[in-house]
Amino acid sequence: MGLGVLEDGYLDRPPGTSKLGEEQGPTFDEGSTGNLKKDGNIILVPQPSNSPNDPLNWSMTWKNSIMLILAFSSGVTTSLGPMISPGLVVISQQFNVDADTVSTFMVGSILLFTGAMTFFTASGANIWGKRPFFVISTILLLISNVWGTFADSFPSLAAMRIFQGIASAPLETLVTSTVSDMFFVHQRGFRLSLWGVMLGTGVLLGQVISGFIIESLGIPGTFAISALIFCLILPLMYFVVVETTYTKPGNSGKIDENRPDSRASSIYMKDLKGDDLASEPKESYKSQLRLFRGRLSDDSFWKGVLKPFPLICFPAVIFSTLVYASFFCWLLMIGVLSVNVFTAPPYNLNPAQIGLTNIPLAIGTLIFSPLSGWMADTIPVWMAKRNNGIFEPEFRLVLMAIAIPMSTAGFIGFGIAASEGLSLTWCLVWITMHSIAVPFASQAAISYVIDCHTKDANQAFVTINFVKALLSFGASSVGNGLLVKFGPRTLFIGIAFLNLGISLLTIPSYIYGKRLRSWVARSDWAKKI
Repeated sequence: MGLGVLEDGYLDRPPGTSKLGEEQGPTFDEGSTGNLKKDGNIILVPQPSNSPNDPLNWSMTWKNSIMLILAFSSGVTTSLGPMISPGLVVISQQFNVDADTVSTFMVGSILLFTGAMTFFTASGANIWGKRPFFVISTILLLISNVWGTFADSFPSLAAMRIFQGIASAPLETLVTSTVSDMFFVHQRGFRLSLWGVMLGTGVLLGQVISGFIIESLGIPGTFAISALIFCLILPLMYFVVVETTYTKPGNSGKIDENRPDSRASSIYMKDLKGDDLASEPKESYKSQLRLFRGRLSDDSFWKGVLKPFPLICFPAVIFSTLVYASFFCWLLMIGVLSVNVFTAPPYNLNPAQIGLTNIPLAIGTLIFSPLSGWMADTIPVWMAKRNNGIFEPEFRLVLMAIAIPMSTAGFIGFGIAASEGLSLTWCLVWITMHSIAVPFASQAAISYVIDCHTKDANQAFVTINFVKALLSFGASSVGNGLLVKFGPRTLFIGIAFLNLGISLLTIPSYIYGKRLRSWVARSDWAKKI
């Protein structure tokens, strides 16, 4: 038994278990890797072709520019959901609609439809490329914000938010695969951390900024400013973010399927050596600006749409889905429910002041997101060295030891503070504790499912995001009613124990995770997925 992880009686090394320093592929000696392309002493994975059109061969300036634009655009898009939170009471009063209905259609619906559209955008991008989805998404988001600026009824606003959710899906879900297209394995961590920081700060700082806009310009002003931002994003998206899906001219324009897509992909010598095609002419910039290139893959669109559903049967996916969805759902609900708490006595905050309450949460995200990413790599390596050099994916789950007590204390503390009318400072201390817990829980959940099911990681993310959207939609639909019925103390203590119960699944997942991975690897039904 390695540091509490039970050994499996069937497979010595189930998928995910590896010797420290090994790739999940063959071992290479110096002679066999002499002709491989390297960055210093690092063998490049995946190996780039000799083509100047291969995104792996593009200049670092060009690749980083694409990454920055996508990360910023993704952060702005993600902020569209919760940015309206400081104005929920204003909308309720303006259109004479109850609080639960307002939060359902202003916050929950955009998340639900974004999650639902993920299945279609992920499958479509695999067939027709990512560029058309990015550009069309930006155009539709611009249109949606113009619509919101001039909406003069609640039904119009509600329909706009559904439309906005559909339009948001590509910019929220295709960035990670774009990083894989352009960067080698050893370069991806920093870029994904940048994307994560943009998402976190976009959600929280977006509420700070929108609070002031709502206070001075009203609800339409929030969408007007968002429309102006997308006016700036659109030309950058069109003229800089070109197609990153690599196609070989000798392969009928189809995606190069041979290159390993991640560190845990199976690595074969023919893959590592790139291609033997003669150097092809560099594609002109004008040609790169094409939106549509025809089919880039022969895969079935509808099979791609349906593929993520069976993955929910995998134990690691079940665990990661529940943990990730729970922590993010309750982070969203704190933002929604705290509006009613802070607009009522003894706090009596206006929308601008409510927006400012997100500043400590944003600071916590900026500090602890990079720290959790560093710990997600460092701690498992430290544990593997003490496990005779054997790495187990379950070692990632130790981050939950930080997330669980922080989140539980945060919910209970905020419920008591709000119920007793304690100072605003105490309320912000407690909700910031849950905000700090979120990156540790998300790192544990996401890195665990990547290690266990690397080949199916993209489809697993679709499943995870959809369940998160369903849970967030349901919570936003009934949250305000439950707050009125039970009060903040009972409600938030209840949330604390519900989240704690889900989080404690970490213990059996850690102990029995290796055996469960072996069971999935040996199951005939799993091999058919």
